[in-house]
Amino acid sequence: MDWKTAGRGFRTYLKLERSLSPNSIEAYENDVAKLRSFLEVHQIEISPLQVKTGHLRSMLQWCAKLGMQARSQARLISGLRAFFRYLLLENLIQEDPAENLDTPRLGRKLPVTLDVEEIDKMIASIDMSKPEGERNKVILETLFSCGLRVSELVGLKISDLHPQSGILKVTGKGNKERLVPFPGSLSRMIESYLQHTRSEVPLKYGEEDIVFLNRNGRRLTRVMVFIVVKNLALKAGIRKKISPHTFRHSFATSLVEGGADLRAVQEMLGHESITTTEIYTHLDRDYLRQVIRDFHPRS
Repeated sequence: MDWKTAGRGFRTYLKLERSLSPNSIEAYENDVAKLRSFLEVHQIEISPLQVKTGHLRSMLQWCAKLGMQARSQARLISGLRAFFRYLLLENLIQEDPAENLDTPRLGRKLPVTLDVEEIDKMIASIDMSKPEGERNKVILETLFSCGLRVSELVGLKISDLHPQSGILKVTGKGNKERLVPFPGSLSRMIESYLQHTRSEVPLKYGEEDIVFLNRNGRRLTRVMVFIVVKNLALKAGIRKKISPHTFRHSFATSLVEGGADLRAVQEMLGHESITTTEIYTHLDRDYLRQVIRDFHPRS
C-alpha cells in the first residue's frame, strides 16, 4: 500500500468512524504529511506499512531540533498514533510503531458519555416498522449493557451467548477472551431478534454463527455500526459527538457511579492495565462535583 491509498482510507476512517470535523481531519492529515516530509528529507523510501518505531523517534528528535514545542509534539504524536491505529484496525500492519512513543504529559481528556435518558431517546427514535429496526435496537442495548468495542460487537457469535448463565463470551484485542454478564432483558431481546428478524435474512456461507447481519446475510462492518449510531443520535436530537465507543464509556461510567469495584470494571472492559480504567473515576468525581453545584444550597 502506498501513502496516497493509505491517506484516502485514513480520511474515510476519521470522517465516518471518529466523526471528526473537517478541521480536525485536516490536522491529522498534516501530521501524516510531516512524517512523509521527514522521510523524504532523509531519503528514506518506505511505504506506510514499513515504518518502524525508530523512524518515528528520529522524526520527533528532528522536529525538536527545528524548535517544535512540547504541545505541538504531543499533537503530532496523537495524529501518528491515530494513523497507525487505523492501519492496525484494518489488519494492514501487525504491530503499531507509534504505540511506545513517549509523549509530553499535558493532562487527560475525559470521554463523552450518555446518560440513560439520552440512550432511551436514541432507542425510541428507531423505526421499528423497518426490518433492521429490531436489530438496531438490540445493537444499542448490547453496546450499553455489555460495554463492547465495535469490533467485538460485529464479530459476536451466537455460540458466544450463554443466556441460561447470563454470560457473554467476548473476543477482544489480541484474540483475548473475557466473560461479560448480561441482563435477562437483553437476553430476551436477542432471542426475539434471532427468531424473527435474523431468521428472515438469507445467510451467506461462513456467517451462520454471526449475531448481527445486514440484509444480504453478511456481518455488519464497523463503519455501518458507526453510521447507525450517528443517525440515531441526530434523530434523537443529541448534539454530542457520538460513536459506538460512547456506549462503552457510558457502560463503565454508570458502573463506577453506582459503586462498582474498579477491578471488576477493568475485567468487563478487557483493559490490560487498571490505569486505563481509572479514567472513569475522574468522570465519577466530575459527576459528584456537578451534583454539588446543582443541588447544594451553598453552591
